[in-house]
Amino acid sequence: PGVPVFTVKQLDRPMTVLQDRAKEIGCPLWVCPDLEQYESAAGPLSLGLAGQQQRCNASLALQLSKTWLQRYRQSDDQLAAPIVENRLVSQAKAFKPSPIMVKGLEATEWPGRTQTLRHGPVTYYLDGAHTTGSMQACVHWFSQEIQQEESSNRGPVIRVLLFNTTGERDSAAMLKLLEPCQFDFAVFCPNITETITENNADQQNFNVSVENMLTRCLDNQISWQSLSGTETKQGSESELLIKDRLPLLAKTRTHTMVFPCILSALQWISQGRDAVLATAGSPYLPAQPSVTAKAEPLREAAQVSVLVTGSLHLVGGVLKYLDPSLAS
Repeated sequence: PGVPVFTVKQLDRPMTVLQDRAKEIGCPLWVCPDLEQYESAAGPLSLGLAGQQQRCNASLALQLSKTWLQRYRQSDDQLAAPIVENRLVSQAKAFKPSPIMVKGLEATEWPGRTQTLRHGPVTYYLDGAHTTGSMQACVHWFSQEIQQEESSNRGPVIRVLLFNTTGERDSAAMLKLLEPCQFDFAVFCPNITETITENNADQQNFNVSVENMLTRCLDNQISWQSLSGTETKQGSESELLIKDRLPLLAKTRTHTMVFPCILSALQWISQGRDAVLATAGSPYLPAQPSVTAKAEPLREAAQVSVLVTGSLHLVGGVLKYLDPSLAS
């Protein structure tokens, strides 16, 4: 009781829940101001994390830092800004951030969240969004980034979605939010980095069988085909072959693909144009002419832009190959 609670602007229903719970526990509840209010005193603030939603997070971080310093380190009066109160919830007031706070905002890194990695002609946009709310923010961020990227390219740009979900997530709802991004390819794979071995056990969820994970990928593929208005091939589920528990590639008549693991998906998307993936291991792709032909736009594009989203496990598995230094 008595410990300050901070939140950002909320819809009425969640705000009511927060208010009721704060009252029950006996904690003061503050709503953080917009980041623009800090900038009126400190000038423009540069954030290390991309995305409009990170401005809300930055304001929350500033208020938490200020409160911690006041309570535990007897911070100076510069940070001890007054707080405007009302009956139900209190509005925290903006203040001028200290130089250390400004530097902290600039230097913040969060791998896998609104992260961009440029590997030659292939650019990866990674965001572990796994709810409809976070996916809306992801789509907004990606749309802004891709617009800037494509405006600076003189040749054709291919957009690729690499997607998976886990648990009870509403995949169809998230895919519907992603559909306006106008992807040229939608690629689906389970959160398996390569094959099930001792070396990559931490990237897998063993509560779910390989067959169930692949079935979910097929369901996601069908959902995407339905959204994009393409016809689902009859009997497509039977084409996802599992031999000795190692699935092979699914074939469809649309620009959608299902792969057995993260590495095979990345290698097909990059088509040998990413030097980092060239040394990642042997590809797990069957030699099928239809698969090779479908990848021709990826080989000829001036730029390939890949959005990886839907699951933090998926993003983590992708980062294992794209940025091996994170594992050390």
